[in-house]
Amino acid sequence: MSAPLQPVIEAVNRVLLGKEQEVRLALACLLARGHLLIEDLPGVGKTTLAETLARCFGLAFKRVSFTSDLLPADLTGINVFDPATASFRFQAGPVFTQVLLADEINRASSRTQSALLEAMAAGRVSVDGTSHPLPEPFFVIATQNGLDQMGTAPLPESQLDRFLMRLSLGFPPRQAERALLAGEGRRPEAIGAVLSPARLQELQERSAHQTCTPALLDYVLDLVELSRRADIPGAPLSPRAALGLVAAARAWSLLEGRDHVLPSDVQAVLAPVCEHRLDGGQPLRGGGGAAGGGFSARLLADVDAIR
Repeated sequence: MSAPLQPVIEAVNRVLLGKEQEVRLALACLLARGHLLIEDLPGVGKTTLAETLARCFGLAFKRVSFTSDLLPADLTGINVFDPATASFRFQAGPVFTQVLLADEINRASSRTQSALLEAMAAGRVSVDGTSHPLPEPFFVIATQNGLDQMGTAPLPESQLDRFLMRLSLGFPPRQAERALLAGEGRRPEAIGAVLSPARLQELQERSAHQTCTPALLDYVLDLVELSRRADIPGAPLSPRAALGLVAAARAWSLLEGRDHVLPSDVQAVLAPVCEHRLDGGQPLRGGGGAAGGGFSARLLADVDAIR
């Protein structure tokens, strides 16, 4: 485990009990400068994870409920007239933060969902023809209800592709839930900053420069090309997905305390990075989306058979 990040993981694990693998994947997503989609039932700790990560790094945190009547301007902000200066000034919306929890994103209209696209892809929003940069770092954690619940609509592929990873927290193990009932878990408010925002940005930069050998890149290309075969169901992986897979594997290798990426790092992040792209956003089943086991498992098996 990377020494600078060990205190962060320990702090989050004191709040979100029994979910170390999912915590590490969420942290890898943040290190890779990606965005995270969490699909699960209410009450399993999605909001707790988002707020605790923000507190561990001393980041500004805001939560927005994506209800059906939420408008794009409610998220991005608007220009308002200031009588004192007889001019318009920009009033920033809640997207201007460092960690944004987009709660129940698939209950909002497609227009409001699309308002996040530019923010997630470019780190800025445009209002009335003027671009406004977002704070750095900028990390979106969106939660999604199962498509079998009332009032939901599937996210379009363009929106899904903006999320580096998709996870499902699932129910905690019995012993962890017993500890929670006994009052052993902490609330996010009890967690102070473990690392500074500046230190996080240093680690993000370090993650981006983890060594990837030519053989490792060929391994990623083998996986991507296999997804494009006619007999593999679902959508093929795009070059953006391949870039995301490498970025996530680099972050995972940093969490493992190495300065270079191994095939095991790619395997560790393959399911959360690729399955929401491969299956067109079909809901996770059985919880524990960290492990995967669908199309990603077949890709790994096919590559192993080729090699």
